[in-house]
Amino acid sequence: MNVLRVTDLTVRHARDDVRAVDGVSFEVGANETLGIVGESGCGKTTLALALMGLLPESAQVEGSVRLRGEELLGRSDAELSRVRGKDLAMVFQDPLSALTSVHTVGDQIAEAVRIHSRVKRAVARARAVELLDLVGVPNAVRWARAYPHELSGGMRQRVVIAMAIANSPVAIVADEPTSALDTIVQAQVLDVLRVAKEAAGAAIVLISHDLDVVAGFADRVLAMRAGRAVECGLVGEMYRQPSAPPVRQVAGERCRPVVLAVDALVRHHRPLRKAGTVRAVDGVSFDIGEGETLALVGESGCGKTTTLLEIMRLSRPERGRVVVFGHDTATLRSAHRRALRRDVQIVFQDPHASLDPRMRVASTIAEPLTAHGMPSSQARVRVVELLDLVGLDPDHARRFPHSLSGGEKQRVCIARALALEPRLLLLDEPVSALDVSVRDDVLTLLEGLRERLGLAYLFVSHDLAVVHRMADRIAVMHMGRIVEIGPVDDVYGAPAHPCTRALLDAAPLTQAEPPDAATLLKGCRFRSRCPRYATLTADARPACEVHDPLTRRVDFAEDAGWSVACHHPLIGAGIER
Repeated sequence: MNVLRVTDLTVRHARDDVRAVDGVSFEVGANETLGIVGESGCGKTTLALALMGLLPESAQVEGSVRLRGEELLGRSDAELSRVRGKDLAMVFQDPLSALTSVHTVGDQIAEAVRIHSRVKRAVARARAVELLDLVGVPNAVRWARAYPHELSGGMRQRVVIAMAIANSPVAIVADEPTSALDTIVQAQVLDVLRVAKEAAGAAIVLISHDLDVVAGFADRVLAMRAGRAVECGLVGEMYRQPSAPPVRQVAGERCRPVVLAVDALVRHHRPLRKAGTVRAVDGVSFDIGEGETLALVGESGCGKTTTLLEIMRLSRPERGRVVVFGHDTATLRSAHRRALRRDVQIVFQDPHASLDPRMRVASTIAEPLTAHGMPSSQARVRVVELLDLVGLDPDHARRFPHSLSGGEKQRVCIARALALEPRLLLLDEPVSALDVSVRDDVLTLLEGLRERLGLAYLFVSHDLAVVHRMADRIAVMHMGRIVEIGPVDDVYGAPAHPCTRALLDAAPLTQAEPPDAATLLKGCRFRSRCPRYATLTADARPACEVHDPLTRRVDFAEDAGWSVACHHPLIGAGIER
C-alpha cells in the first residue's frame, strides 16, 4: 500500500518566476525508504517543505500530495497542524533552528506528545525521556533538562529525531539528517530511523547529498536536477548503471614556521543546574606549520568545535597555552587582538545559523572589510571578486539567506572568511552541507588557496574521505583529548588507537553510546567502548582500568609527530613522552 503519493508536484516562486520543483511524481509504500539526491539548489528541500505544507504564502504549489489517500494540498494551516507531527513528521537538516532555544529539550519533546495526545504533563515528560533513550542520548534523564545550546550537533539531531517519532507517524521526511555527523554517530542515527520505520511501518523520504548514506539505507532513489526528477529506480540498479548526472557524479614537510601552537588546552563546563563537570577540552596539544592542514576528527561531542572556538577567542584560556603567529593569546591587548583577527578566520559548521537573516549577501561579506577600515566602494568590488571565487553569481549579492540553498549559504560563509585574506583558517565541517559535486568544487578551491596564499588550515570534519584528501596530518579526539596524531597516510594505513580504527571502519563499538562526559571513567576513557579492551586477559586489563594512558611515540614512525595515547595500541608504541 502506498502511504505517500506525490503527483506532478510543482512549486513556483512568484518573486522571480522560478520553478523550484517542476512536475515531480513518486510513491512511497509502508516500511519503504525513498532516497532523493541531487545537486545543491536542485529543489530537494523545497520539495520536502511542500510535502509538509511549510512553504511561504508567496509560493505557488500545484499538483497532488496524498497521505494514506487523503489530499494535503489546499488544506488550511490549522488542518495541516493536526497532521504534522502526528501522521507526517519531518527531521530538519539544521537541528539548532528546529529547536527552541529558551525551552529544555525534554519539554519540547513532551510538547510534541501532548499536542496530539491527551496525556498529563508528567506522562509526556516520561515519554520524552524514553524517546531520548531510544535515539541513543546517554543519561537521558539529565539531558532532558538541558537546553539546545548545551548539546553537541549530533545530540541535537537525535533530539529532533525523537520529536519526529514521538507520535509514531506513518511517514517521515528526513532532510539531510546526517549531514553534520561523524561516521559512527551517522550510522547510529540511521539505525534509529530504521527502528522507527520498522516499528510503525512508516514510509521514509530521505533527502541527502551523501550517496553512500542513500545506498546503504534507501530501497529506491530519485535523482533531481533543476527542479525535475531525472531518474528513479531501485538503489542497486541506479548505482550499477546510472544514466543521470546527479548519480554519475558519485561514481608534507614538517620543517615549516609554526603558525599555531596549542599546549595542554583546557575548557571545562560547570552547568549550574546539573552536577558534575563536562570536560569538553581536557589537555589538548598540537601545532600547525605554515601552509599545512591538520585535520581534527572524532565523534560528535568529543570537543572538536570547542577547541576551535577556544583558539578563535584569542584570549587567555582556562588552562594551557595558545600561541598564534608567535603571539601568546593570554598576553594580547585589545588592539593587538583585533589586528590579529585579520589573520585568523573561521567557517562554522552551520551556515544557516552563522548568517544574519536580515542582511543581504553583499552586506554579510562586506562586514569584515568595512569593520577593518576598507572604504565602501572598494568593499563592493571585493564582494564581487569573492562571490566569483566561491562559485556564486554577482546576482547573489542582492539575496537574503532564506532564498539560498544550503550549499550556497556555506559558500557565502567561506567568501566572508576569505575577505581579509587570512593566513590561518579554522574550518568546522565546511563541506558537510554540500552535495558531492559542489563539495568537490569547494575542496578544490580550498586546496588552491592554500597553495597560492600559503594558508594553514585547522580542518574539523567527520568525513574521513575529505580528511584524507585535504590533510597533511590527522588528530583523533575522544572525550576532550587527542588519542592519536600523525601523518594522514600513516594513520589511515595502520591506525594505532582502537578509536581511530573504529572511525575509519565505521565499526560498531562494544558500547553503542559514549559515556556521559560529566561522569568520566577512572583510567582509560575509551575502554567501555573499546573492542581491544574486551579481548584483553585479566592480567592486562588493570592498566586500562586504573591509569590514564600517556602519549607515546609510535615505534617505527619516521615522523616524530606520530603518537598514540593507549596502553595496548594496535601497533607498537615506544617510550612515554
